[in-house]
Amino acid sequence: MQNLNRYALSLLMHRTTMTLLLPSTPALLVGLAAMLIGNASPLLAGGSKEDYERALSLSKRTEGKVFHLPLNGAWKPDGTHFSYRVQTAPNVYEEVLINAESGTREVQSKPRSTRPIETHLRKDIPPKTLRNGVASSISFVNQTSDEIEIFWMDQKGARHSYAKVAAKGSYSMSTFAGHVWLVKKRAGEELGLIAADESPLKVIVDGSVAAAVEKPKPETPPQKKAFIQDHNVMLRDACGGQAIKLSTDGTADDAYTGEMYWSPDRTRLVVMQVQPAEKHPVSFIESSPKDQLQPKLHTHEYLKAGDRIAHARPRLFDVTTTKAIPLHDDLFPNPWSIGDLQWAPDSHSFTFLYNQRGHQLLRLISVDAANGKARTVIEESSATFIDYSQKTYLRRIHPTNEAIWMSEHDGWNHLYLYDLNSGALKNAITHGEWVVRRVERIDEEKRQVWFFAMGIRAGQDPYHEHLCRVDFDGSHLVVLTEGDGTHQVNFSPNQKWFVDTFSRVDLPPITELRSSQDGHLVCVLENADASRLASAGWTTPERFTAKGRDGKTDICGVIFKPSNFDPAKKYPVIEQIYAGPHNYFVPKAWGLEIGPHKMAELGFIVVQIDGMGTNWRSRAFHDVAWRNLKDAGFPDRMAWMKAAAQSRPWMDLDRVGIYGGSAGGQNALAGLLHHGDFYKVGVADCGCHDNRMDKIWWNEAWLGWPVGPWYADDSNVTHAAKLTGKLMLVVGEMDTNVDPASTMQVVNALVKADKDFDLLVMPGTNHGAAETPYASRRRMDFLVRHLLGTEPRS
Repeated sequence: MQNLNRYALSLLMHRTTMTLLLPSTPALLVGLAAMLIGNASPLLAGGSKEDYERALSLSKRTEGKVFHLPLNGAWKPDGTHFSYRVQTAPNVYEEVLINAESGTREVQSKPRSTRPIETHLRKDIPPKTLRNGVASSISFVNQTSDEIEIFWMDQKGARHSYAKVAAKGSYSMSTFAGHVWLVKKRAGEELGLIAADESPLKVIVDGSVAAAVEKPKPETPPQKKAFIQDHNVMLRDACGGQAIKLSTDGTADDAYTGEMYWSPDRTRLVVMQVQPAEKHPVSFIESSPKDQLQPKLHTHEYLKAGDRIAHARPRLFDVTTTKAIPLHDDLFPNPWSIGDLQWAPDSHSFTFLYNQRGHQLLRLISVDAANGKARTVIEESSATFIDYSQKTYLRRIHPTNEAIWMSEHDGWNHLYLYDLNSGALKNAITHGEWVVRRVERIDEEKRQVWFFAMGIRAGQDPYHEHLCRVDFDGSHLVVLTEGDGTHQVNFSPNQKWFVDTFSRVDLPPITELRSSQDGHLVCVLENADASRLASAGWTTPERFTAKGRDGKTDICGVIFKPSNFDPAKKYPVIEQIYAGPHNYFVPKAWGLEIGPHKMAELGFIVVQIDGMGTNWRSRAFHDVAWRNLKDAGFPDRMAWMKAAAQSRPWMDLDRVGIYGGSAGGQNALAGLLHHGDFYKVGVADCGCHDNRMDKIWWNEAWLGWPVGPWYADDSNVTHAAKLTGKLMLVVGEMDTNVDPASTMQVVNALVKADKDFDLLVMPGTNHGAAETPYASRRRMDFLVRHLLGTEPRS
């Protein structure tokens, strides 16, 4: 009977001489399969109208089902008390106050005052939002004879117009404690600021402001001003007068820019001179614009792999003599970028970071300000690639002439301490078979580094992030977080404590208060309650780890099952793939993960896996991607699924599908082209199918420069004739992230190879077309039709 089942399924999945003799409508093919397989077969479960209804309503059904997640938590200025709001049940909230000194958690018995506190605008409030406290409210009463405008000041100090209030009018709104609001007259005059409080505020705007202590401004001598005019650097006294040309060689094709760096003593100036990148316009047609009948042509500049990029060089000027100091570029001849330029406090030198095009050489270069002589302080090189976009860290410690530098030269991402004068390596700050994820802060006085590490807790998922501290000399390493999960922290203002929230994909968040000294637990704040999700049809993902292609490296992934899962049935397996080398992609923190859950509800087992070539494991793990993006970790992914299926007989590896978008779209099609014996059905959305057609930074980061034959070998266009399974291509006609022509060139190659496929072009749609409601439903239908062998919603 099993052989008969497979035979019937083959009629649905492959073109054969027998299918040519049969009516080709999907309904008749499904009917034939049903006759051959029989009603009792477990192979055709799923894809029904009820399954679709469950899938499409999952997001709505899971709303408001998770409780005891802290909301809008904020430390008090005293650094000892932490307050937050938490929902404990439907429409039930608590205000909680934590005393870190005593380790007590107090639910506030008194509700917050609902009577507004009357106040005035102030001048002494920092003009940006510094914290996001509990929900509150604020009202503005305009007692002036002019219209006023209210602006929200974001965390960077940017203004966002929120409302206008007529003369003698008022305006009320919701806000959060700590949010800062600016009030201006219609003519532009600033009247003052107010910071929202936990209690409602009534702000009287009458032209007056609350008393503020005026801080005396230090007197500064008049200084010269530099500016760009006609592509050259000009200099003028602060008090005016005739402008002097510092440079004379600037042209439209090699112009000085506004990127200027003054020495602390104001006697030297560095300005960047830049030869512009080549023009590479990409055009596409908007077929159905909303404002006219006829199509529109759109064009934007978009550099692709191999294009000529902008060439920037630092130029040094002596401001006192108004002369240029020659600066030879022998050490930085071919920059991808020149950045992080900083002067030494004594003004005797400046340093900058040189990233050479091709991303195999990274240098910290120091320039003598007196003579322009450059020297290499620190140099990093790689036979493959330097992961500059994710793993570059440089911190200069000027008082001791040291630098903290991030490197993978020992095979793992770690921190190192260098002598800035000699360039000598003083010591490794961190080491071991784990990686530094990011630096949280540097304490120069105590000579300590606070950082997040991955893989440092033995027995836990190697992608879990933990907070750590270590001395500059590599001693006294302390892992400050414990829970088996990935962690986020919120430090008190005095850094003595931190709120730690950790979770896993199968563990709702747990929030704790811990000591920054040694990480000991002060008190538990909240254990998130997600128990009501089960009744809403949500299932907890299952973590699974198996060995990869080498038989020894752990490969991590997750498994999603439908809410009506029956272990007696056989389910097709679908991999949601994204194998971009810039990161890892299997979810680690807890979340609803509605996307894969929706797909599982149709009658599938959905998996996500991080194979070799993705980021944040060892250097060798990552290097698999080097000039080899078509690999996409497939040998590890297939080994993982086979290992999972050994103890999960309900996983049917004779019916495996794959889908993804962007780089995942490239991966999804590559799975069919290079591993068609394993992946039978695929949906590729807005894929960067040929890396020569895609954005320059992402592709040269992993494939290098200049463009070589490996670019063509990685291209899905090159291998299109290898297609054997069922393929659906999706693309948005207005994709500005990945050139839509990349998908159409795959289409052209498939047509030339006489291959059958489905193509969905989404009018007026940008990147991520398959995530729109219509295309998402079409993707579901395609997978149901070709993996479950049934008509969708039947």
